Amino acid sequence: MAKKLNSMRWLETYGIPYEVCAFPETIHSALGVAEHCGFLPSQVYKTLVVVLSQGTPALVLVAGDQEIHLKRFAQALGEKHVRMATQQEAETWTGLKVGGISALALTHRHWPVYIDHAASALADIVVSAGQRGLDLRLAVADLVRTTGATFVEATGSGRASTGRSTAVGA
Repeated sequence: MAKKLNSMRWLETYGIPYEVCAFPETIHSALGVAEHCGFLPSQVYKTLVVVLSQGTPALVLVAGDQEIHLKRFAQALGEKHVRMATQQEAETWTGLKVGGISALALTHRHWPVYIDHAASALADIVVSAGQRGLDLRLAVADLVRTTGATFVEATGSGRASTGRSTAVGA
């Protein structure tokens, strides 16, 4: 078993079952995690750090086979605009390395957490455990309950704003 991370302790506090997926730390994409661990790319979510209009950070979880559409996401929140955090901003604000940023590991920050609406159709989701090389599979409802996440339209057809992924989604 992998070493116990704060995200795992957090889930255990709530009695939430989870499955650990370990993978080489050289894998930095949700698609790579899906392939290595045998999950569907639409089930493995990357955690992105975005900057809201007022300059505050928020977390957005998007399926590994999708890209965030910043304009659509901003409209869903009623924001004038949002932008992707730079890698330096993301790592400084979260205290985690890109490829291991996790909403579960950052619950103590009380940042807004958003999940692309597509996840609402899934039973299980795979998200970062808060360290490169470790992801957790858990029920979508449990992830929403423990992070206070809100479902939003964050992806879409047309020209997508890809930005930089700030975490392996899962």
